[in-house]
Amino acid sequence: MALRAIVFDFDGVIADSEPLHFRAFRDVLARSGVHLSEKDYYARYLGFDDVGVFRTVGAELGTSWTMRDVATMVADKAMRLEEIERDVSVLFPGAADAIRRAAAAVPIAIASGALGPEIRRILNHADLTKYFSAIVSAEDTPASKPAPDPYVRAVALLREQMPGAELQPNECVAVEDSRWGLESAREAGLRTVAVTNSYDASELTEADLIIGSLTELDIDHLRRLLD
Repeated sequence: MALRAIVFDFDGVIADSEPLHFRAFRDVLARSGVHLSEKDYYARYLGFDDVGVFRTVGAELGTSWTMRDVATMVADKAMRLEEIERDVSVLFPGAADAIRRAAAAVPIAIASGALGPEIRRILNHADLTKYFSAIVSAEDTPASKPAPDPYVRAVALLREQMPGAELQPNECVAVEDSRWGLESAREAGLRTVAVTNSYDASELTEADLIIGSLTELDIDHLRRLLD
């Protein structure tokens, strides 16, 4: 079977933004008197989109936050994240080159729980948006990872743009950094590559292939996953 497309997660794979997301969540939650530790963020909440983080934290604490409260916190977190990003480099080393290599081989897409404007802001700044045939963000699916919806949507968008035989999920490889993302991609029918940017390899054993960074992303290795 031929490799016909690659779908990347964003935070923790392309963008070294998880520490920035943590800081933004921490700062917004602190305004409501909630302490979020870095350990808890990575262990319990990293796989959720913004709404999922605030709803889960609220449910665990037994708060009376309404959906309007959660929406306000999501907006506040987006503003705080933009402030933090102004002073730092966001892309992982080698990410831009890996994206260019992948796009030269097959169509590529993003399936992420991040907000669309956040993804495009970083990609636009690095002049990388043009390489992606589809971008699926938190606003684009009814359920976020670990549900399969983001990857199902990404494959559907790629399929619309690819001539010839209809693209199937098992002709695609997902590149992820968390067990939530790997579960999402597997449930959608994709083969999986895990990058150890956020977790040790021992926590990502569900992946078909584990690499240390995007500098190690080899298109021939991905093709062999589908053999």
